[in-house]
Amino acid sequence: MSTLIVPPFTDPDLAAQKVQIAEDLWNTRDPERVAAAYTEDTQWRNRAEFLTGREAVVEFLRRKWNRELDYKLKKELWGFRNNRMAVKFHYEWHDDSGQWFRSYGNELWEFAPSGLMQRREASINDMPIREADRTLR
Repeated sequence: MSTLIVPPFTDPDLAAQKVQIAEDLWNTRDPERVAAAYTEDTQWRNRAEFLTGREAVVEFLRRKWNRELDYKLKKELWGFRNNRMAVKFHYEWHDDSGQWFRSYGNELWEFAPSGLMQRREASINDMPIREADRTLR
């Protein structure tokens, strides 16, 4: 994530750009690159899993993308204020048996003055889909 876009967030176009940068970064599926957008002591809640620290994020993302194959993500800004953003998203992936899923979720983000994310809380639900019903390619 670019550290050029830092809080406080007051411009809707810049806030949306920050979300697009995050989407692009996550779509690399590179755990180290993604984790570099978070503070060293970042705190996460992802579904029912709680993480602290950048290294824990790297390990989490490795497990995630080893399970969620051909992952493709779309994020959308929902709202923003000061150093916080709300984002809704969906992504598509398949497991090792070939079953496709669409996962829907919401994230709450809190940023440090540097522009790195210091807190992420994500609620996510998965829905099995047919490959023919995919919308993200």
